[in-house]
Amino acid sequence: MSRTVINGFSKLTKDEKVAWVAAQMDEQASARQILKDFWHPDPEVQRVLDGFSENTLSNFPMPFGVVPNMLINGKLYTVPMVIEESSVVAAASASAKFWLDNGGFRAEVTDTIKLGQVHFRWSGAAARRDQLFGGLQQRLLAEAAYLTENMEKRGGGILGMEWLHLPDIAPDYYQLLVRFETCNSMGANFINSVLEQMASTLGDWAANEPGLQTSERSVEVIMAILSNYTPECLVKAWVSCPVEDLNGICGEGGYNFARRFELAVRIAAGDPYRAVTHNKGIFNGIDALVLATGNDFRAVEACGHAYAARSGRYASLSSCSIEDGLFTFSLELPMALGTVGGLTRLHPLAKLSLALLDNPDARELMQITAAIGLAQNFAAVRSLVTTGIQQGHMKMHLQNILNHLGATAEQHAAARDYFSDKVVSFSAVRSFLEK
Repeated sequence: MSRTVINGFSKLTKDEKVAWVAAQMDEQASARQILKDFWHPDPEVQRVLDGFSENTLSNFPMPFGVVPNMLINGKLYTVPMVIEESSVVAAASASAKFWLDNGGFRAEVTDTIKLGQVHFRWSGAAARRDQLFGGLQQRLLAEAAYLTENMEKRGGGILGMEWLHLPDIAPDYYQLLVRFETCNSMGANFINSVLEQMASTLGDWAANEPGLQTSERSVEVIMAILSNYTPECLVKAWVSCPVEDLNGICGEGGYNFARRFELAVRIAAGDPYRAVTHNKGIFNGIDALVLATGNDFRAVEACGHAYAARSGRYASLSSCSIEDGLFTFSLELPMALGTVGGLTRLHPLAKLSLALLDNPDARELMQITAAIGLAQNFAAVRSLVTTGIQQGHMKMHLQNILNHLGATAEQHAAARDYFSDKVVSFSAVRSFLEK
């Protein structure tokens, strides 16, 4: 079907937008009805949801589930997860229960430093930076003070900055690399506002600073923006138990299971093809909790993958060791999370998620998130080195296949019973229903 060009779409009412979009489709009435079927029945809630994005036509529901029995640093949590893959929640729940009986998860935050950059060209000589930076830094801080005042009262603000010269990018390219503490806020808006003020100060400094030579008065600001790579905003989670406590996992002896598990993790450390899938499993858990709490899963994942490649080779984010009869499995990665600002308090379910977690601060939320990522990773590797990933995954996927094939409630029950000890596949389920 051909599409038409429209001007001023964002200025239309919501009903007008829905009507226009539906008119672009063959089944106009059906499309319009589907979009409206997913509007929230409470107009006030829908008004809030509409405000989160531009050109909102409807809502796209995702399953909201929980992982109970997550023992982290001696505290018991019920962890909310928003994800469409049922096997993820089931696997994380199984891990949580296993480690509940084996000491639980431990986690700690190394630091919470976030970064921002002002990128610019400067006509001066790089050797002059040391002479000029002290005065420039004072001015940058002074003129940004109106933005940092409230954050400083909460214990945050600007922690420091560097003036870098990176001639490999361009001979006259420089940047201000600024370190921030944003407390319980993820801090993107705060950081970007401060950086844009610094960019303005930088231009005025070059034009009017008395001590500058004529050849040093040209500054071209290219951009001012936070970095989602925050290698100094680190969290670590780990589990540990005697090897004999692993006896019986999927019928394995403890030592044999630990040996196979440790090698599987080592493979992910040395083989990028395996590492990508390995780390994807970690983010199955992390993203689901980040989404549930209204945080930015795209920033968290981009940062984590960059950290996984920090050596120049993409590798596993988790590691495993067997030493003196002790099995230890750990995860370390950077993540910038917030519990105030953004959607964390505006989205009703994000607010509820944080309440379910006993309203943690940002550091505690980082620890919970790292632990759920480790739980999911443990479950995936455990399946891989024992029964295989498909046994559990496809059994959880059975319901989706049955729904796709239009099975009745009676057929659902019969299929669950029939496939309890059989391999699940789309063709096998379809054949079963046909019989």
